Amino acid sequence: MPSAHSLDASLVSAAASAVVTPGAFLTLHYRLAGPAGDVINTFADKPATLSLGTGELSPAMERCLMGLAEGARATFELPAGEAFGERNPEMQQWVARTLLARLGEPDALYAVGDVVEFPTPDGRGGYAGAVIEANATGVRFDFNHPLAGQPVTFEVQLIGVL
Repeated sequence: MPSAHSLDASLVSAAASAVVTPGAFLTLHYRLAGPAGDVINTFADKPATLSLGTGELSPAMERCLMGLAEGARATFELPAGEAFGERNPEMQQWVARTLLARLGEPDALYAVGDVVEFPTPDGRGGYAGAVIEANATGVRFDFNHPLAGQPVTFEVQLIGVL
């Protein structure tokens, strides 16, 4: 039977070598960039906390993290479409201005490139759409991820793995 001292040392060693496994809870800094530059970058702000397997990261990005040790810093180049799928033209939808007025500000102006948050039907979350066209009766939104169909650079620094 190991002594209490050697048991404590083995626990410290196990914690120091924690690696990312399915379902792991992570604290990390990460950066997502496409050809036009950064879309998300937490390195200059608070680190993100997330749980793998819950949809917070795409499956391709989760695969990149598997097996990385706590404290690791790595950069992955994902080919076009791998990180967020291909662009889907069906994800571009017209929304009537009357509905937009009910959901937000009645007199809001929408310019190409604006990103608008929409509530989910159950009210527990939201999703975003980027304005790609507007006329007097409606606004056309692109609900594809901004990096869909593009090559993505995924940079990560693992701070903690549980």
